[in-house]
Amino acid sequence: MHKGSCLCGAVTFEVSVDLPPADGCHCTQCRKSSGHYFVSTNVPRAAFTLHGAENVTWYRSSEKVRRGFCAKCGSSLFWDPIHHDWTSIALGAFDTPTRTSISEHIYVAGKGDYYDIADGKPQFDTVPPRPGA
Repeated sequence: MHKGSCLCGAVTFEVSVDLPPADGCHCTQCRKSSGHYFVSTNVPRAAFTLHGAENVTWYRSSEKVRRGFCAKCGSSLFWDPIHHDWTSIALGAFDTPTRTSISEHIYVAGKGDYYDIADGKPQFDTVPPRPGA
C-alpha cells in the first residue's frame, strides 16, 4: 500500500498496487502548474482511493485532461485523462517510499532553459507509443 497527501493533509490517497515507472513531463502546462517539470506515475483508478475529495479543485486544462490541486494549500497532485481508466499521481505527493523511478522524459522540447536533463533516461518530444494503446 502506498499512501500520500497534499502539503496540508486535507487531501490524502492510497494506492493498492506497485507503482509503475514514472515519467517526467516537461510541457509548458506541467511546468506552469507544478513550478518545474511534473513527475508522475499512472495508477489504475480501481487501485486508487481518494480521501478529502471535497478539498480537490479540478482544473480542465484541455478537452481531454483535468488537473487536481488541493483547494487549501495548492499542492499539485493529479493529472487525470478524462477518457482513460487511470490517473497520474505526482510522485512528490507520496508519503511512503515509492519504490519506482523516472523511466523517461516526455515533451522535452517544452522544457525550461534553466535546467538540463542529464539522467540518461530516454527523452521524447511527445509521448511515445504505448503497448495496447
